[in-house]
Order: sequence, then structure tokens, then C-alpha cells
Amino acid sequence: MNLAKRITLTLVAIVGFITSLKLAVIYWNVNFNPYAMPSFCSINDFIDCDGVAKTTHSQFFGIPLAFWGLFLYFVFLFFTFVDKLKNIEIKGFRIFAYFDVFKNPESYMCALGEIAFVISMSLACLSVFEIQKVCVLCFFTYFLNLVLALVAKPKGENLFSVVITSAKDLIAGLKVKRYAILFTILVFLAAGVLTYTTISNVLAPQVKLQEEYSKKANSYGSVTGNILGDEKATLVVHEYTDYQCPYCFVLNTMMHRAVSELKNIKVVHHNLPLDMDCNPMMKSQMHPGSCLLSQYAIAAGLQGKYWDMNNMLFDKEFVDEEDVLKAAKDIKGLDIEKLKSDAHGEKVSAELKKEIKEAIELGIDGTPAIRINMETHVGIIPYEELKAKLIKAGAVEK
Repeated sequence: MNLAKRITLTLVAIVGFITSLKLAVIYWNVNFNPYAMPSFCSINDFIDCDGVAKTTHSQFFGIPLAFWGLFLYFVFLFFTFVDKLKNIEIKGFRIFAYFDVFKNPESYMCALGEIAFVISMSLACLSVFEIQKVCVLCFFTYFLNLVLALVAKPKGENLFSVVITSAKDLIAGLKVKRYAILFTILVFLAAGVLTYTTISNVLAPQVKLQEEYSKKANSYGSVTGNILGDEKATLVVHEYTDYQCPYCFVLNTMMHRAVSELKNIKVVHHNLPLDMDCNPMMKSQMHPGSCLLSQYAIAAGLQGKYWDMNNMLFDKEFVDEEDVLKAAKDIKGLDIEKLKSDAHGEKVSAELKKEIKEAIELGIDGTPAIRINMETHVGIIPYEELKAKLIKAGAVEK
């Protein structure tokens, strides 16, 4: 490999690694840090890195796609210098002699770049047509994958032949016993890790939450108009949520599950959108658009459909206001024209301001939050722990 190609591949792979590292940070903040500020590449409803990162499509086998990217660019860097590494000697002993099996690293990089680009195009289509949001950093790495494939292509080979060369080298390597044993060990280790991450979803909480809490038939309790739970209950639980907050979705489904399993409990919902458009507590934008969603929830409440709208707003992702109105048509008995008019009316605006003011006065500065007998809990807690607190406060098992 000539010097110019080595330098180019190194620089592109490093840029890809750094970009993937930034994507990993965004993924972590969105899915594990409910108080993280929006990333710089969450610009609007369509160009939204955070929105893409919090979907279930942002992982594969339970591992975030950003982590796969880090691994991919590390492999590119490895193959860029493998011919140098295998010649390193210490007192006449070649410590990386195993790397002799990699006879055509340029072909491997080219083939990997091609495969990564094909996968990237599939992810791009999924992003645009299914998620309807675009992560600009993700699309940048898609471009880098193509660049790496084109730059790495050896002279005299085409984009098809490099795959054949790579496959032949793999088969030849597996015919050597020591390489076959090492390869088998690595495959088993990889299979074990992927099995664990897929089953546990330890790195993909959004998938775990969907599996655990999205079974509406079991988790959504009795909802009559604006009342969740027992209208005459002595235990009243106040919850404070933001419709753009993924952990608020979890709290919503847990509260539905709680009222389906417990008696003597009523849930009162309060809106606390972390959006500068209506929340004076916010000094920088965190969840743009959540004020509008709260307005629609309150407006639906004027027609006795508060919890119906509440659940819909948590269950779906919306591109714009028209998207909300389109989905709202599925709520039986809801007057859509009145809903839209009320959502932008003074009555709804005043109610939202009142709810935000009350939350601020109570010292609640984040979501989700619940108040049980004057005791406030900010953040999500495991369902069994929540249930135990409710029972201790006065709820009764059905």
C-alpha cells in the first residue's frame, strides 16, 4: 500500500471513528440521560439526530448502531496498518505473526466498505420513509463508507472481485488449524455477546421498554373520559410528563398497569413540557414541540378525551401538527375541528401555564415526576418499586 493511500484511509477512518463516537454520546444521552440537552444536530422535526437515536431502529442485536460504527472504523484502521504490525519483532520474535493470514488487506477494506455502504443505504431508506427523521451524522458516515471502499480498491480489481478475493482468503485461512481454532473461538465469543445484548437489551433501553410496556391489552387500565383509575379513590397520584420524553412514555404505561392491578388509586396528569415555547423555566431548548402536544392533550380533555389523547401522543411520533390531527381522527367521539380550535385557544393556554407554574413552585424541574402523598420522585423507577410505594400509600391489590 503506497503512502498516499495509507494516509487517506487513515484520515477517513479516524473521521469516521470520531463521528461514530459523537453518535454514541448522542445515543447515550437520549436513552440513558433524561436531563441531557438536545444535540446540535437536532434542528427540526425532520433533521433530528436525537429523534433517530431514541427509536428501536437505532440498534442491531441490542447494540447501538453507533457502536457498530466504532468497531467498523477500528477494523479499517487495523487493516490499514496490518502489514506493518505483522513485521514487528521483539528480540527476533514476531509478536503478531498470526496476522500473516491477512494477505490482501486492501481487498478486505474495499469489501467491508461496500457492504457497509449497502447497509447504509438500507438505513437511509428506513430513516427517510419509516422513521421520517434524518440523522445528518449518520448520513455523513454513509458517505465515508463509500469513500473508504473506493480509496481502498486495489489496482486491477473491481468492486465485485474484492469480495471474491476476501472470501477466498477466509476459506484458505480456515484450512489452517490454528486459524480455524482462533476463528471458532471468536465466533462463539461474538455469538455469546450478541445473544446477551439481544436478550437483555442492556444497551437498548428503548427496545426493552417497548417490549415491557407497550402491551396495551395488559398495561392500559380503565380509562373513562379524563379519569384514570378509581374516581372515588383516596390515593391520588400526580404525574408530570413531557410528550417528547421517552421515560415519560414508560411512566405513562406503568401508571396504566398500576390502575389495572390496584384499587383505591386515581392518577392526575400534569403537563410539564421542557420546551422554551411555553416553559419559562427553560433557558435553552430541550424538547421542541412538546408545548404544542400538551395543548392538544388539554384540548382533548375539554371533550372528555384527555387520556385517549395522552396515550396516543405517547404511543406515536409526530412530524408536525397536521400529523397529530390525522392520528387524532382515530379517537372515537373526538371533534377534530373543535380540538384544533381549542388547542390554540386562551383557555388551553391558560391551563398549560397554570400546570407549568404549579410544577415549578413544587420544585419539579425535570420529567417524568410523580407525587405520592406530598412526596416527589423525579425520574423513572422500576415498576415493582413503584407498585410497592403505591400500596404503602394506600392502594390495594385487586
